[in-house]
Amino acid sequence: MQGLFFESDSGVRYLLRFLVLIIGFWTAWRSGKAAAEGWNGYLTVVVYTLLLGVAMRFLHYALFQGPFISPFYYILDVVILLVFSSAGFRIRRTRQMVQNYYWLYEPTSAFSFKKKD
Repeated sequence: MQGLFFESDSGVRYLLRFLVLIIGFWTAWRSGKAAAEGWNGYLTVVVYTLLLGVAMRFLHYALFQGPFISPFYYILDVVILLVFSSAGFRIRRTRQMVQNYYWLYEPTSAFSFKKKD
């Protein structure tokens, strides 16, 4: 069936891998942002990312015949996803604090804020 539509599956596999990565990164970003919007703590972001790491391992297993139970790749996936979810969390939390408490805080960067003088 693979040879019916495509001469080789290497190009399709690269495209699928790219799409899975983009979906994973976007989902991690949105989960961090959702935790911040619900005024949850950072621990919630970590739990969401751990669960998302299991989902990403399953996608790699189901689509690309990769190892499903591999501690090395699971930790690698979680660390990379945690970067995106933490960034989404910090950016949204900074905007929340600066917009909701504009008389108390001012942004210092996209990831942090400080008290006004």
